[in-house]
Amino acid sequence: MIEGHGDDSYKYSRPITANFSSNVYSRVDLSDLKAHLCARIEGIGNYPEPEPYTLEARLAAKYHLPAGAVCVTNGATEAIYLIAQTFRGTNTAIVQPTFSEYADACRMHGHKVTSLYRLPAEAEGWLLPEEVRMVWLCNPNNPTGTVTGKSHLKELIKRNPQVCFVIDQSYEYFTLCPLFSPVEAFEFPNVLLLHSMTKRYAVPGLRLGYVTGDSGLLKRLRTNRMPWSVNQLAIEAGLHLLEHDVPNPLDVGAYLQETARLREALEALGGLEVWATETHFMLVRLRMGKASALKDYLAGEYGILIRDASNFDGLDEHFFRIATQTPEENDRLVEAVAKWFEE
Repeated sequence: MIEGHGDDSYKYSRPITANFSSNVYSRVDLSDLKAHLCARIEGIGNYPEPEPYTLEARLAAKYHLPAGAVCVTNGATEAIYLIAQTFRGTNTAIVQPTFSEYADACRMHGHKVTSLYRLPAEAEGWLLPEEVRMVWLCNPNNPTGTVTGKSHLKELIKRNPQVCFVIDQSYEYFTLCPLFSPVEAFEFPNVLLLHSMTKRYAVPGLRLGYVTGDSGLLKRLRTNRMPWSVNQLAIEAGLHLLEHDVPNPLDVGAYLQETARLREALEALGGLEVWATETHFMLVRLRMGKASALKDYLAGEYGILIRDASNFDGLDEHFFRIATQTPEENDRLVEAVAKWFEE
């Protein structure tokens, strides 16, 4: 695990009052979920299901999939490490820059890891390098906010049947771009689709994700999954959210409009290159100065936390990432960055 993920407010003595550093929108009304979990707190006195069968069955019914086509995990991160373990020693390509845990998990389990900075297109016959047997793609991608089109992915998957495609759709709820549904991905025997209830419902402390895909592939994953990896409260939360959802968790269209407004306001400051994004977070490059210095300044002077993105493969000390928050918090960020430029 690399040093320097987001949401590291524990490093700062001043309380963080506006957190842009993790890709979680924190203004979701979870009062009903919290009340439900409080009412079920006695459940922590018993072991959960060794494998979360009940939650997997509910998810399968929701997506009209066979029960064996869903594997619930302790966050999407457990799924990442479980896949790397199951396919130990594979020749793996990772589309960069992206979430570091893909490479960390693969190297831990003996994969030969190479980086791709673009996916092959029609001009290359859609063909991946001959030696590659697994591809990891975050879609929408963290940290760039880009989305690989569904039609492009379909061609790649069909033209490279020898390759297992691991497509991490943890941020699927935060874009209007067409992405694979679980049913669509299930049609391909060489696709594993990762999903995150953590991101959808802003419950990172519960750690709840799941994989959908070919039942044969998931059967192989289950042989390596340790028992009781998903705790009782996480299972209760997943069942409750599937049945009740939460009140208007997010108006995605309005949220992305606010993302565009924030991006324009930052660009107007000068001194910044703000990458185009198709989701709620964005990658920003300082033309002068280090992201680490800006991060410390914002945290110490304003209680604002950003993500220093210099430790992503292919990026350098000038990059940081932010996830859109409320309009008031976004305005605070723009004003604080402007002050930093003045000093």
